[in-house]
Amino acid sequence: MAAPTQRRRSELATFLRSRRARVTPADVGMPPGLRRRTPGLRREEVAQLSGVGVTWYTWLEQGRPINASAQVLDAVARTLRLDRPEREHLYHLAEVPYAPDRADDVAAVSPEVQGIIDALDPRPAVVYNARYDVLATNAAYRHLFNVDLHEGGVRNVLWVLFTVPEPACPLVFREAELPLMVAQLRGAYGRHVGEPDWESFVRRLRAASPYFAELWESGDVVPPGPRVKTFRHTAVGEIRMTSVSLSINGMPECRIVAYTPNDEESRERTVDLWESRS
Repeated sequence: MAAPTQRRRSELATFLRSRRARVTPADVGMPPGLRRRTPGLRREEVAQLSGVGVTWYTWLEQGRPINASAQVLDAVARTLRLDRPEREHLYHLAEVPYAPDRADDVAAVSPEVQGIIDALDPRPAVVYNARYDVLATNAAYRHLFNVDLHEGGVRNVLWVLFTVPEPACPLVFREAELPLMVAQLRGAYGRHVGEPDWESFVRRLRAASPYFAELWESGDVVPPGPRVKTFRHTAVGEIRMTSVSLSINGMPECRIVAYTPNDEESRERTVDLWESRS
């Protein structure tokens, strides 16, 4: 069986040839030319339009072990008119970290996703991206969290948890919960190193919270997964919730996090919390 790298190179070669075959000279403003034996662009035309050497592009399409920079892959992706999923696929096959354009960043959810989390009420639910930016919430989540999510000018749950005074923090057992959240953030950060938005967020939060800075320096990494979190609410007391993350098609690195009471007492207090809203 071929090694994983060899398999990726073979898949890269097949992928590039298939994408090149679907782009016609007319698509990129070139004359059709004569004696064109195959559909689509020639290798030398892709190289010319991408601003790279013909030999280098030929080797890339042949799956040879050459290094490709993000800038060069971007140029090839533009020439081949790749959409975002195809562009991300190209990066992965070439073993280059994928950094979405700012225009690709998800800033809001669709009405359908908002409808799903609203339907979960009275179970709290929220949509996060990989940086813990809050993209959408339902009424139960807002009531459970009970803290202004716009602290520091950013709608981000980590920012709130690290910058509000500890007595106002909605999470009990901060010393256990916050290190796990930072370790999960650190795992996501590995896919976004050098991106201005991510670097700015980490830099600002390190400056705002010595505790976050300390946890960030530890370098710990954990994957996302079900967690039991304990919330405190002034109206009903402590509520233990199990959180479950669900991925969302068409929203890379975003997830719905839904909370379910972990025990009978918490279920009763969730009902009390629901009734206290009216």
